[in-house]
Amino acid sequence: MLEIVGIVAFFGVILGSIALHEVGHLVPAKKFGVKVTEYMVGFGPTVWSKRRGDTDYGIKAIPLGGYIRMIGMLPPAKDAPPGTARSMTTGRMGTMIAQAREQALEDVAPGDEARVFYRLPVYKRVIIMMGGPLMNLLLAFVFFGLVLSGIGLPQPTTTVSAVVPCAPSVTDPTGAAATAGTCPDGPTPAAAAGLLPGDVITAFNGVAVTGWEEVSAQIQAAPAGPATVEVQRNGVSQSLAVELIEVTRPVYAEDGRDTGETATTTFLGVRPDFEYVTQPLTAVPGQMWDLTTRSVVALVSLPVRLYELVTDTLIGGQERSLESPVSVVGASRLGGEIVASDGDTQAKLATFLSLAASLNLFLFLFNLLPILPLDGGHVAGALYEGTRRRLARWRGKPDPGPVDVARLMPVAYVVAVVLIAMGAIVIFADVVRPLTLF
Repeated sequence: MLEIVGIVAFFGVILGSIALHEVGHLVPAKKFGVKVTEYMVGFGPTVWSKRRGDTDYGIKAIPLGGYIRMIGMLPPAKDAPPGTARSMTTGRMGTMIAQAREQALEDVAPGDEARVFYRLPVYKRVIIMMGGPLMNLLLAFVFFGLVLSGIGLPQPTTTVSAVVPCAPSVTDPTGAAATAGTCPDGPTPAAAAGLLPGDVITAFNGVAVTGWEEVSAQIQAAPAGPATVEVQRNGVSQSLAVELIEVTRPVYAEDGRDTGETATTTFLGVRPDFEYVTQPLTAVPGQMWDLTTRSVVALVSLPVRLYELVTDTLIGGQERSLESPVSVVGASRLGGEIVASDGDTQAKLATFLSLAASLNLFLFLFNLLPILPLDGGHVAGALYEGTRRRLARWRGKPDPGPVDVARLMPVAYVVAVVLIAMGAIVIFADVVRPLTLF
């Protein structure tokens, strides 16, 4: 039941992010006088809509995106009479371009000539098209702010949360007891000495400690053999004699991947409890920057990850990589998995909000790609037009007019088909081989 609640909740976060992305386009468009005929969340058949002023606001059946429809997104051909689109007979591409122009002019009613998008100054067009991605960036900041400044980051304490029962090894790195309750390599020093969950470590080998980092450093610096651990147990100080051992365990990377290497360290056998420590809002930009660099790497490697998803997971039957792309379906399932997982409410809420922040940050970066039909493609076209006009002014040449974005529509259609195909593959993978966090 909790998983279903989490799935619905995260799906709602996704729809809300999409809706606010489109609000980021809608508000400046209306502010600058552009006529917006539609504001829709989703694609396909309309489920619900309501008209207010010039705009139909609604929800469509396929919740995989959204859009606003502004009149005059594409300028007429340079030599066409005002309000018309020149017919072209230069083949399939020319027909496609002409049809795109005609469709762009369908909503331009008499008297709307001054409300078309392409007549706006370049900076206003850039503001409108950047409004959506910047809304996602703002949402990412809000979600990260809630995590860092509202909930806080988990910090290890000197309180013992668990005692590892058995000495870990390369084959048993967790130190879990065997089925019969025995320890093949013997008990850990902590278990043998009688340390208990809830004990607060106050000193190690006579050196006072106030944080888990100090406890860990003292253990690592001590040789295998006798040592003393002072603890507070139910408000009473106790000194426990332990016999430290050396253990050899696998080395894992930050993403949890086994590096194939091993390391030998001095071992006690306790796990720390955690407490959440809130961070100032000034910590949010640094956190976002770290995630941005990782997201850029993920975005650049997206074609490779998609190829691996198909060849290794869907065809090869291998385990799905944590770096695999996910769709709306997969992200919602992850949200459900987080809510249904074991752990305290703070940890689950922090993970849930972090996933929402990561999603919005990725949407911000993805929409900045300078290709149509993405927002970044329209921004690139507007900036190119502004540069071309400025250069013409400097050289004393006549105004070259709007950039003929319609000529790039065949490319936009190809990109759209590719994105739809990629989305279909990832959705299929999320259904048959879903990604899991736990």
